[in-house]
Amino acid sequence: MPDFLSLPGSAAISAFRLDKLRKSLPEYACQGALYWHFIEWRSTPDSAAMSTLQQLLTYGDTTQPPASDNLLLVTPRIGTISPWSSKATDIAHSCGLDAVIRIERGTAWYFSRHDGQPLDHTDRMRIAPHIHDRMTESVLDNLDAARQLFIHLPPQPLNTTDIQQGGRAALVDANRAMGLALSDDEIDYLTEQFSRMGRNPTDVELMMFAQANSEHCRHKIFNASWTIDGQAQNQSLFGMIRTTHATRPQNTIIAYSDNSSVIAGANIERFYPDADG
Repeated sequence: MPDFLSLPGSAAISAFRLDKLRKSLPEYACQGALYWHFIEWRSTPDSAAMSTLQQLLTYGDTTQPPASDNLLLVTPRIGTISPWSSKATDIAHSCGLDAVIRIERGTAWYFSRHDGQPLDHTDRMRIAPHIHDRMTESVLDNLDAARQLFIHLPPQPLNTTDIQQGGRAALVDANRAMGLALSDDEIDYLTEQFSRMGRNPTDVELMMFAQANSEHCRHKIFNASWTIDGQAQNQSLFGMIRTTHATRPQNTIIAYSDNSSVIAGANIERFYPDADG
């Protein structure tokens, strides 16, 4: 059974941002925000491992947590792994901390009411939109709740959508339930193809189709031809953006290649370790 450890970090908010937040929430007093690190271990760390970990997680302006139980803990969305976590975990492994399964970071926000009463549910709901992104983050009530970040769920079984019996309506229901955002013509296409093959699509196949055929991947709308007041336009929306590069391509090595580009650089000096480290 993996072990769980939480360690305080540095201040997570600048004085400017703190002042701005206080103006947005005048009915509350914000004592500040502090990074907290949450570590999942394969086994209890010894003193040497703890010393190394403390050094890795000591950065920025260190400060003591306020003496308050009124905290709102903002973490990466439960069920996801943040980019910070991936990098921090890799660094820990490179430093010999093989017992570390994963390190994650959250931000503890410390608030109080001006009347001295503890924060209730209504207070927390009022504060939460000001301190987190609901698309990518979760808000928890206490530090121990961060254990949810490391819940390991068994793989879900493969499911199918029964269009052989339910027809197009079954795919419409799956589209809504899975949030695939398939268009009507895509639903027609999938219904026709799987009916022709004589089998039902799996949830994996539907998800992969939705992603690979999305506007983000294919630019079906952004790169399509279009007409204004009956007049066909000679460039797509994407083509209009590409025109800027076609007009001034200087110093560009790669442009609009697999969502990436490269510009010409310069010779610079850099620091790097010598043979002795």
